[in-house]
Parts: sequence; structure tokens; C-alpha cells
Amino acid sequence: MTGAPAASTRDIPVIAGLSEIADRYDAILCDVWGVLIDGRRHFPDAANALRLFRAKGGRVALITNASRPDAEVRRQLLDLGLPEDCFDDLVSAGELTLREIVARAGQTCHHLGPPRDNGLFEEAGRRLGAPVRRVPADRADYVVCTGLIDDRQEKPEDYDPQLTLMAARGLDMLCANPDVVVGHGDEIVYCAGALAERYARLGGRVLMYGKPYPPIFAAARDRLAKLFGAAPDAARILAIGDGARTDLAGAGRAGLDCLFIVEGVHAGELAAADGGIDAGGLARLFDVAGARPVAVARRLFW
Repeated sequence: MTGAPAASTRDIPVIAGLSEIADRYDAILCDVWGVLIDGRRHFPDAANALRLFRAKGGRVALITNASRPDAEVRRQLLDLGLPEDCFDDLVSAGELTLREIVARAGQTCHHLGPPRDNGLFEEAGRRLGAPVRRVPADRADYVVCTGLIDDRQEKPEDYDPQLTLMAARGLDMLCANPDVVVGHGDEIVYCAGALAERYARLGGRVLMYGKPYPPIFAAARDRLAKLFGAAPDAARILAIGDGARTDLAGAGRAGLDCLFIVEGVHAGELAAADGGIDAGGLARLFDVAGARPVAVARRLFW
């Protein structure tokens, strides 16, 4: 790291690859966006690192804030070229949101998000045996937020009038993706979490289903328990991610070690002028997360 080491980063190693710490762990919960893919392509070195961890007997569950059901996320990853043999299972925030939609059978729903996320409701309809009744916000019993309708052109503040109406009606918002921003190629775009934050500030009630909140980590550990035949020791599970407020904070809350990836969503904040990693920037992110990783890496390599 570059610059005077901050007190909160001084004893955190910067590793060149997962192989340096892999023997400490039996299982990995790996973030997807920013670690394995950028929305346009997958990262072969990251996939290979997970593949080699599995070859040594480890298990890998992907844990993602994607707002789509597990099966749809899997198809998307494979379409981007991610090798199927680099992970054992995956759990998405969309899958947990889907379960809540099904649990609210009989209620009307307003979808706040782009049409590309309609698969969430189509799958809910298949599980219910009848379509989910989607209506305008002024007639809905609750809201499912999957993101901005046009995340390339719109800003979260553009939704304030609609969010104010929903809050005045006391509608629950199910936030299917707590990410505030995410990198898409070289772009940074807003996600559902940005709208959820504004809704909460207006007094609206938000139910979060992804990282850093407990439900998705509990679901991921359940998946690991099925893979192993018994729940693995939490001390032998490593979370890997690039988001301070999602991956690192969530791992800290769940009592898990975390490998923090620098060249992801926070790359611009952590790049030092000499090409190193800005220790002060790392310290600030760790403060935001309320947690410290066991190690830092530029990207996921073996």
C-alpha cells in the first residue's frame, strides 16, 4: 500500500493470490459483479482461482445482489462465459425477494424497475400457479424495486415524486438489490439500493434481501450446509467481495472472514498516484463497512 499506513490497515496483508490463504478455508462465498464479471464479460483469472480452490476440495457458493432468480442469474453468468466448474451453487437477492412475493400471494404489487426484470414476476407466477397482479403504485399493496427503469439516463432523485406518493400510502418496498451503484464495463450505474435509500429517508419501510443484510448470508450458509452434508465452521468460510458497504460489511455482520478486492466498484477511490493502493482510502472504506478484511487483493487470482 502507498502512503503512511493507516492504523486500521497496517496489519492487513496485500496478497497476490487466493493461494496464499486458501488452506485456511473449506468454503468460499464469492461476490459476482466486480469480482467475477463486469456485466459485459467474465474474468478468467478469477474463475480459475475458484476452480483451483474447488480442485483442492473446497466448495464455492456465489452470493450476489442481482435482482433476478437464481436460475436466471446462472444463465446470465454462463452466457458471459463463466465456467460452470468454478462454483457449486449460487444464491441471489432476487431469489429471496421472489420467495417474499410468493408469500404475499393475493396482494397487488407495483414493480419499480426495468422490464428486463420481469422474469422475477414470471417465476413467481409459475410458483403460485397464477400471475402476480401488478398495478400502479396508487393501487398497490406493496412495491418491488429492482432498479431504475433507465439506469443509463436517470438519477435516483428523478423518482422522488413517485417515492413520496408510495411513502404517503405506507407501502412496503421489497428491495431486490441493495447495491447503490455497480460498474458496468467502464460505467458506474445506479441500482435499486439507491432508490431504497431515498425511500427510507422519506419515511418508507424497506425490506432488504441482499448483502449486507442477514437473510442472504443465512441462505448462502444453508446452501453450503447442503453441499457439505453439515454446516461448515464459520471460521473456515471466506467471503470475497469488492463492495465495502455490501460484501465487507455483510461478512463482518455474519462473523465471516473477508478477502477485499480493490479493483472493483471502489477502484477510483483506492488508486494512488504512483500506482499503489491508497491506504487512507482503504481505511475510510473499512470505517464505512464497520469491518476489516483478513486480506486485500487487487483482483481475484490464484
